[in-house]
Amino acid sequence: MITLKSPREVDLMQIAGNIVYKTHQYLKPYIKAGITTQEIDDLADKYIRSQDAIPSCKNYQGYPAAICISVNDEVVHGIAGPRKLKNGDIVTLDICACYKGYHGDSAWSYPVGQIDEEKSHLMKYTEEALYVGLNQVKPGNRIGDIGSAISKFAKEHNLGVVKELCGHGIGQELHEEPNVPNYGIANTGVRLKEGMTIAVEPMLTAGSPSVEMLDDDWTVVTKDGHPAAHFEHTVVVTKDGYKILTGE
Repeated sequence: MITLKSPREVDLMQIAGNIVYKTHQYLKPYIKAGITTQEIDDLADKYIRSQDAIPSCKNYQGYPAAICISVNDEVVHGIAGPRKLKNGDIVTLDICACYKGYHGDSAWSYPVGQIDEEKSHLMKYTEEALYVGLNQVKPGNRIGDIGSAISKFAKEHNLGVVKELCGHGIGQELHEEPNVPNYGIANTGVRLKEGMTIAVEPMLTAGSPSVEMLDDDWTVVTKDGHPAAHFEHTVVVTKDGYKILTGE
């Protein structure tokens, strides 16, 4: 069931989203060669809890870490551990926080030191694809308009669209209806209404969009080993467009 959020609920989601945003800003200076993904996860866990929130990912359907940390060919749901970041890596931090029963969710990909041209191209246009998708968020438009715009933009820039993963509704649950794919046909799907809250999150690849699951049953990687990037904001549909809830 798709729920329309009241102004009070949107306010709580705004606080949750701002905590997510601040966690990203807090972690950015630590993203350097030599730090382990476990050290990043520990920092995130402590910071989110210091903001009177809890990490939504921790124990979500058994997920063991506070945030998802995915490196290079890992598309989503990478699990923190002893792996050290290296110069030339790209790392995605997918951060979710729950404040007074409401969730915020935002992923962002970051360079570690100097990255190559393939990764620079991937990151630049995946981030732009997020805003291309968000530009379709307004009352009367449909879910298919978002995915159609993202996939068209990705194709124009020779990037693959992962079809097995998608954005989603969000609120009192981390994942609510509707699904928000990064591909689709314009003017199809659920119609957007004021008060809907959704997470839009293009997950694009520098090579083939084909993916597979690792043996940990969480980490999704590209089959061809090319890198992937992931950018995400939680937004609320307003009377004339959208408002980002995972910003300042």
